[in-house]
Amino acid sequence: MKVFHSAAVFAAARTSASPPTAVTIGNFDGVHLGHQALLAEAHRRAGPTRLTVALTFMPHPARVLAPAKAPPLIMPIGRRLELLAASGVDAVVIQPFTPEFAAVEADDFVRQILARELGAADVVVGFDFSFGRGRAGNVQRLQSLGDQLGMGVAIIPPVSVDGHPCSSTRIRTLVAAGDLRPAATLLGRPFEVEGTVVRGAARGRSLGFPTANLAPETELAPKLGIYAARARLADGPGDATAHVAAVSVGRNPTFEGPAAPVTIEAHLLDFTGDLYGRRLRLEMIDWLRDEQKFDSSEALIAQIGADVARVRALMS
Repeated sequence: MKVFHSAAVFAAARTSASPPTAVTIGNFDGVHLGHQALLAEAHRRAGPTRLTVALTFMPHPARVLAPAKAPPLIMPIGRRLELLAASGVDAVVIQPFTPEFAAVEADDFVRQILARELGAADVVVGFDFSFGRGRAGNVQRLQSLGDQLGMGVAIIPPVSVDGHPCSSTRIRTLVAAGDLRPAATLLGRPFEVEGTVVRGAARGRSLGFPTANLAPETELAPKLGIYAARARLADGPGDATAHVAAVSVGRNPTFEGPAAPVTIEAHLLDFTGDLYGRRLRLEMIDWLRDEQKFDSSEALIAQIGADVARVRALMS
């Protein structure tokens, strides 16, 4: 898969011999089942003779149009690209979403960017897709312009699972509430927290449960508490084994005050090795309990032991 950092860069790389494209458009935050429906239809329309292209934006448009309402992202761009590559797309175009780009008229977006620069013979979007200055363009306008330009347009209806809409907004709500299993159902995989292992206070080691302290790149913060998870190294060569982990997301209330920053610490069961500086991906499986302040280290150690035993049983 090739990555292009604007539609203009993609256009500059094309030649007269380049095949037409089937373009699907979205933020693809989470690459959840709804996004996967878009990608599948784009692949179907591309067939063996066209390229499948995913057009996405950076930053999230809300950060330009309504910064106070911009949502925390479910995953960092690197993970998004990994999952788009795994879906089989030929290229991802990351269009910088600037005030100037936001001011492009709806018709110009279709004629210049989709048809001319991306070479779209087909476009695949969700039912609620809007585009152009002031979000003036909608799916009906896109279909009308597609007819004028000889460009096929596919509108994917809402995707629901067990009666719940599959959307990034719904997934964010579930994760924030600690409802990880329904979030995983909508994502098609567990919700992940990814980042680099950094040095912490080393309290876990002194308590007999050494932890990997994560500096997360994932913006979406799960509910505070104790979790069952799987941990995988995410920085290339190394141990690809998934290690069962007990994870704490919280402020360490036994040792810190209520204003302490939230930390993410993972105790990998039956693991020995140095993880400092490594990238770790935590697949968050189940929320177990709220974080709790203990009156003594002994009481905390006993609870951690019970948590680890519960995680082991749950994940066995």
